[in-house]
Amino acid sequence: MSTPKQNPMSWRYCGDQVKRWRTLAGVSREQLSQAACYDIESVRSMEAGRRKPTLQLLQAADELCDAKGMLLGAATFMAPEKFPPYLQGYTDAEATAIAIHTYAALLIPGLLQTEEYARELISHALPPLDDDTVEARVVGRMQRQEKLANSPRVLFGFVIYEAALRAKVGSADLMKRQLAHIIDMSSLRNVAIQVLPANRAAYPALTGPIILLETAEHEQLAYVEGHRTGVLHADPDKVNVLTQRHGMIRMQALSVEESVEFIGKVSEEL
Repeated sequence: MSTPKQNPMSWRYCGDQVKRWRTLAGVSREQLSQAACYDIESVRSMEAGRRKPTLQLLQAADELCDAKGMLLGAATFMAPEKFPPYLQGYTDAEATAIAIHTYAALLIPGLLQTEEYARELISHALPPLDDDTVEARVVGRMQRQEKLANSPRVLFGFVIYEAALRAKVGSADLMKRQLAHIIDMSSLRNVAIQVLPANRAAYPALTGPIILLETAEHEQLAYVEGHRTGVLHADPDKVNVLTQRHGMIRMQALSVEESVEFIGKVSEEL
């Protein structure tokens, strides 16, 4: 039996604050609905946290209740999160890591995705995301990539399984631009990109993606992700197993130079 979906706590807290301010100010729900240009049921749903309180509602409530910006300020906390909740621990670790080694099995690694590739993926998520969340997730992914160009002393290693290069995301032209971007990124002196061809029997590669991180304190971490879930491992035994698997995958991959040539050929075949 599935667990009913819970709306974000920020929705419920903000809606409750609107209701409390409205009650203290002696403003009826009918008055607020008229000022905000919503029907009463919509206002009721937003006050209960069943719907996200909109900027339009917060502006009307702030003015009617003379909240002096206290309610309007909540709009910042209504903005969609840039990353899914399960990814938060990983993105925090990634932001400060001094070395990141990624193996990608079916998709281009997020740090190497073009904006249009990322947008195509995120906008087709299931269950579907609203437009604001899609935009926030795309922006978040693009911001993560700033580390590649702005942190030349951070080492990045990518091993990409052939299937990820050939999996069509969007149009053929989109994929051509994506592959060209990977080749461009491989020219950065702190970035190494390798391809694992599908005809090489690297069996650990078939078990899924792996990301290895080294922190500034030289702590070793490992991250694995599945459907709507992700786990950041710090336990040495678990990290060691994933490090061994990643090492075997990397040994079976093409060299950096061979990989650039391989990616170029895949692009020509599109």
